[in-house]
Amino acid sequence: MREKSAVVVYSGGQDSTTCLLWTQKNYEKVYAVSFDYGQRHSSELQAAEEICKELGVPREVIDLKELNRLAPNSLTREEIKVEEDKPEDGPPNSFVEGRNLLFLTYAAIFAKTHGVKDVITGVSQSDFSGYPDCRDGFIKSLNVTLNLAMDYEFRLITPLMWLDKKETWEMADSLGGFELVRDKTVTCYNGIPGEGCGACPACKLRRRGLLQYLEEKNG
Repeated sequence: MREKSAVVVYSGGQDSTTCLLWTQKNYEKVYAVSFDYGQRHSSELQAAEEICKELGVPREVIDLKELNRLAPNSLTREEIKVEEDKPEDGPPNSFVEGRNLLFLTYAAIFAKTHGVKDVITGVSQSDFSGYPDCRDGFIKSLNVTLNLAMDYEFRLITPLMWLDKKETWEMADSLGGFELVRDKTVTCYNGIPGEGCGACPACKLRRRGLLQYLEEKNG
C-alpha cells in the first residue's frame, strides 16, 4: 500500500528525476519543489517543468538567487571554470555553500504547510562528488533539526544514498523511466540536456554509470 503524500526536491537532473519516479510509485500524492539559485545550467529548471507536466506532478519554484551573490562558485559564475578533478583539500569549486541545507529547509516548510511529512531528496554518499551536504550524517542531523525547529515529524528520505550511478540508472529503468532520464533530464553543468557536454564532472559521472549499467544489462 502506498504512503499518502511526499515532497520531492526536484532539479530536473538524473538523480532527482529518478527520485520523482520512485516517489510516484510509493506515494498517492506527490509535490515537486525546484529552486532558482542563479545556476548557469538553468535549463534544468525548464527540464523540470516539462518533466513534471509529463508526469502530472504539481511543482513549486522557489527563488534563492541571493545564494548566487553570497556563495560564488563555478555553477553560478561564468568566470569561474568548473574543476574537472576534486581537490585533495576540500570540496570542488562547484560546491554551492549551504545549497542542500536551504533546499531541504524550504522544502520542509512547503511540506508542513501542505500537511506532508515526507521530503524526498536525491543526494548520494556513494557518488557525492566531494559535496559535504550529500552525506548521510548531514541528512540525519538536519532531519532532527527540522523536527525541533518546526515541532513536526518530518522524514527526510534518500532513496539514492547508498547507490552509485550505475545503480541509479538501474533504478530508473526498473521504474519505467530509463528513456525519460536519459533523454530529457539536465545533469550537465553547462546546461546541455541528455548526454550533456561530456566533459564536465557531472557528465563524466553520469556517462560512466550509464555505460556500466548497459554493459551489465546487455552482457
